[in-house]
Amino acid sequence: MSTYSFVLYVAGQTQRSQEALENLRSLCEARLRGAYELTVVDAVERPELAERWRILATPTVVRLRPEPPRRVIGDLSDLHRAALALGLPDEFGGA
Repeated sequence: MSTYSFVLYVAGQTQRSQEALENLRSLCEARLRGAYELTVVDAVERPELAERWRILATPTVVRLRPEPPRRVIGDLSDLHRAALALGLPDEFGGA
């Protein structure tokens, strides 16, 4: 399995930002079992990065690898829908 790479864009340490991070970690552990990299970027502190990826709303997760990039906006509370949108395997080792 290839390593997945994600960037989660948030705006400060809000409840919604924390929920998005927890949901993304939970999803990655369930579907990828550690075969992922996760970076969190605060768009307030690093607006140049948010602008580069045209982040218009937070939280937004961008899957960088495998290509092509995909993005999901929101707190990722619907784990199944988020997994489909990010192109994650159905289960560990699946496609």
